Amino acid sequence: MIAIVRAEASDADALSTFAESSFRHTFGHIYAPDDLATFLADWNPPNRIRAQLADPDWAIALARGKDGAITGFIKLGPIDFDLPEHQPAAGAIELHQLYVSEDAKGTGLAPALIEWGIAWARERAAVLYLSVFSENARAQAFYRRYGFVDVGRNAFRVGNHVDEDRIWRLDL
Repeated sequence: MIAIVRAEASDADALSTFAESSFRHTFGHIYAPDDLATFLADWNPPNRIRAQLADPDWAIALARGKDGAITGFIKLGPIDFDLPEHQPAAGAIELHQLYVSEDAKGTGLAPALIEWGIAWARERAAVLYLSVFSENARAQAFYRRYGFVDVGRNAFRVGNHVDEDRIWRLDL
């Protein structure tokens, strides 16, 4: 059984470290070191996570391994993209992050996290969006299994580097 719990302010430092480590492991090879450092310094610092945890428009849930270390988390909140060709539905929510540690992949943790996130969003909105790297086929296949559909492009900036992300939508 996988236990998913709401994160607390005391989790902010560990969540920030886990998020950075996950991002570096998955995407770090794509970016120049200076671009990556610039992005990570502003992307998910503990003070930003604490503010999100205190804001009722945000939800962060996590799972821990037997040793107590974070093995995965999901973060949902207000829309943070602007697509000229696709305007988000009013009151929609965005799935900002879903990360699972390498050793937890294939254990059912990612499905448990997405199901938690969809349930949380369903209580608050009619539409859930997410942004996923255009070359991350594994993540795209995962989201497709849950009914998300690709609705447009989004520029994702990491320092001076700009990637193409795809925006996906799930009608709740």
